[in-house]
Amino acid sequence: MKIAVVGCGYVGLVTGGCLANLGNDVICVDIDDEKVDNLRKGQIPFFEPGLRDIVELNLAQRRLMFTTDMELAVQNSDVIFLAVGTPSTETGEANLSYIFSASEQIGKFMNSYKTVVIKSTVPAGTFEKVREIIKKSQKKPVGFDIVSNPEFLREGEAVNDFMVPDRVVIGVDSEKSKDIMFAIYKSIERTGRPILVTDIISSELIKVASNAMLATRISFMNELSRLCEKVGADVKLIAKGMGLDSRIGPRFLQAGLGYGGSCFPKDVKALAHTMKQHGVKSKILDAVNTVNDEQRLYVVEKIRTMLSSIKGKKIAIWGLSFKPKTDDMREAPSITLINELQNLGAEIVAFDPVSENTANKILKKITYAETPLSALEGAHALVLVTEWDLFRELDKSRMKELMASPNIIDGRNIYDPAEMKKLGFNYTGVGR
Repeated sequence: MKIAVVGCGYVGLVTGGCLANLGNDVICVDIDDEKVDNLRKGQIPFFEPGLRDIVELNLAQRRLMFTTDMELAVQNSDVIFLAVGTPSTETGEANLSYIFSASEQIGKFMNSYKTVVIKSTVPAGTFEKVREIIKKSQKKPVGFDIVSNPEFLREGEAVNDFMVPDRVVIGVDSEKSKDIMFAIYKSIERTGRPILVTDIISSELIKVASNAMLATRISFMNELSRLCEKVGADVKLIAKGMGLDSRIGPRFLQAGLGYGGSCFPKDVKALAHTMKQHGVKSKILDAVNTVNDEQRLYVVEKIRTMLSSIKGKKIAIWGLSFKPKTDDMREAPSITLINELQNLGAEIVAFDPVSENTANKILKKITYAETPLSALEGAHALVLVTEWDLFRELDKSRMKELMASPNIIDGRNIYDPAEMKKLGFNYTGVGR
């Protein structure tokens, strides 16, 4: 099938590469000349395991191409995936300007029937606005259908999530577009992955509702962790006990520094904004967002209590990205934490295996260490922010020797408190 993907960001590039890997002819289009030039050389603008191999393979086999020519992409494709960004505005509302601009160009260049697939995360009802913009932009009437096909890609696992998804959600309002979408996903369906067909507006809501629910679980556990510390309970054991209940399950029950990234913060705010627009109170989602913001400052208070005074102290930070296996620092807890510690007079030395280049664009006046252990030299405290696997089994005796004071604030609860205290660390986790 001939497919265009509009937007070469995270979602667009993963979608385009994986669709090409399924045997389709894919044109990825973006307005950024430098990004497109680099992608033609196989240079990926972000860290995502396995994606470079897929892009290089399909470029070599000429199933995948990159261009800035929207007319070329539209007129040489039967299906057009919209995968542009929809960032949050100051009010929490999704910024749909990129979606609307791309829709206008699709209408302008449309030369035959097209299936226009909204892959970007959008508020419920966006498809009607896209439909109207395309109609108004056409030079002459051309038939087309709108489809909602939300993405459920986890950063660090995106390629596998596309090829072996929990589910594929397709929102349609015509049999023709339904058949076309089933043709695209037929090889995935053969592996037993369920395809859920809904109306379009329900499909749009499924994505933001899913992310909001996962964010709610995280904020619930973070709020509960504060009670655990007051009464002397262990939040990890509580999470394990809760997770064994088949009605609840174990995932997203880990207390820590809060959630970040490009999806959870944006989707919680966007869904709350949509509810308010329709006169529906968003008490739970407002609380989810508030707890998440407070959790980062709660950890700062732990550091302040441990050190008495932060001013002039050297603090090592392990992990900068919002989660492991990615260099994405959008809404990362590390940003809030480091900025607050610097405001209190701390000297920051940080280590992250892949995120230094990204961090350089966001964080100022911090030193980057070449290894986790070198970050500890002379440090008065270590704050573990991102649970990269390489932090789990480091030589703890050597860690203690390097530090000026053996203080550890484990923001992801990866260490055993009893073991760390036995080794002589002044250790605190979250909710333990």
